[in-house]
Amino acid sequence: MFYLIGLGLGDARDISLKGLEIVRRCEEVYLEAYTSILTCGAEALEELYGRPVTLADRETVEQGLDSVISAAGERDVALLVVGDPFAATTHHDLVLRARERGVPCRVVHNASIMTAVGCCGLQLYSYGETVSIPFWTDDWRPDSFVERIDANLARGQHTLCLLDIKVKEQSVENLLRGRKIYEPPRFMSVSVAAAQLLEAVGGRAETDPGLTPASRVVGLARVGTDTERLVACTLREMAEVDLGPPLHSLVVVGNTHPMELDYLKQFELGSDAKDTGKAKEGETKADQASS
Repeated sequence: MFYLIGLGLGDARDISLKGLEIVRRCEEVYLEAYTSILTCGAEALEELYGRPVTLADRETVEQGLDSVISAAGERDVALLVVGDPFAATTHHDLVLRARERGVPCRVVHNASIMTAVGCCGLQLYSYGETVSIPFWTDDWRPDSFVERIDANLARGQHTLCLLDIKVKEQSVENLLRGRKIYEPPRFMSVSVAAAQLLEAVGGRAETDPGLTPASRVVGLARVGTDTERLVACTLREMAEVDLGPPLHSLVVVGNTHPMELDYLKQFELGSDAKDTGKAKEGETKADQASS
């Protein structure tokens, strides 16, 4: 059996009891370390789960995990996935590959950012299409995500923006030379995402019906962990907000219900919300520099 087991958003303890029971009886356990990350390392998983955990990095995942799926045809194999297994299309492909080979699959679900984003108070049924924002380079600066945000705003819908992560990436030079030398991991912050969005919308007037520098946004960091941070402000202000370590997500706010507005107030930049696990980030980079 090939098991895809969601780990949730926090640490090793967020696995479900059902998932933990399966992991403990599997002969091989892998951790998918490409589409997302946990706040703890594989060692913490091994200690709690009582099983060796092998990292499945970008190369392994992009090659379709062929060896892992083949092994699952003969014994129980688990692939651990941060969040929920079906929050990334990569894992749908794995299920299809397994079924093509006649390998039975079972999925154990868990929380993902797609649902946990509700922590900011914006109702899940009011979200439109989710978008991904990639890191720009000097010669690659896509901005099609702005069109989809605009379309959501035209319908009054909120937009969840998933921010890029770069793990085990090679430079163009090393890739061309076939050298297995990898760049340091990078995780997009809400400030970088906001800066790219500001550049993408250019000189739009604040009265424009689409995304503008004055659009309301919510920055979320490390959702589901003890150090979760949220801040609500304008897109222009978000470009200066530091929410600390990854992972980050960004929400562009559409039309709001009074209850949503009341909930967002506790995360407003400059409010008096206390710095608990779910309080907002109270200082911008400029504030920190002046203090």
